Amino acid sequence: MTQGENILEVEHVARSFGRRRVLNDVTFTMHHGEILGIVGENGSGKSTLLKILVGLLKPTAGRVISRGRVGYCPQELLILETLTVRENLQYFATAYGLYQTNDTITWENLQNDLMERFRFRQSENMLASDLSGGTKQKLNLSLALLHSPDLLILDEPYSGFDWETYLRFWSFAEELRSHGKSILVVSHFVYERTKFDRILELKEGVLQCV
Repeated sequence: MTQGENILEVEHVARSFGRRRVLNDVTFTMHHGEILGIVGENGSGKSTLLKILVGLLKPTAGRVISRGRVGYCPQELLILETLTVRENLQYFATAYGLYQTNDTITWENLQNDLMERFRFRQSENMLASDLSGGTKQKLNLSLALLHSPDLLILDEPYSGFDWETYLRFWSFAEELRSHGKSILVVSHFVYERTKFDRILELKEGVLQCV
């Protein structure tokens, strides 16, 4: 992967479910260090597009090319409620294969940074089932960040954020961008449009500039 390549290329993606066409002809690219927002009303096809972008669903037509590591934070919580905060992080580190690399110190430093940044220190030994809804959402985001993705894809990230977490998220997003990381936020609305380099609207299965 080189800086001259796009981190994500979506080419003429369409998706149908039987006779119902959900996505018509979705085409866009993302650059390194870009923060892109995709907005759309309920039923506009956002969830379908997300699943295609992260490889959970095949398009009926078109293709998606992603370069580098992808982190996905869905609206639904992926955390394991019977594990503690730290055990969740360790479990996902194993799933990402981070223990099998020679870069253990780096990922452990990132784990510790995430715990400090999102203030997990006091709850690191608590079962996830005992966490507040907002803290669960922060852990969900941290799991998507644990392997230091080049592209972070977020599904409705604001739904569980309190104001402090919202501010911390955007502070971290700016840091990621400064290191060439890219962030795609998919939501039915966006706050503070100035935070985004571009915003596209998904309407009737087609992306439009806003």
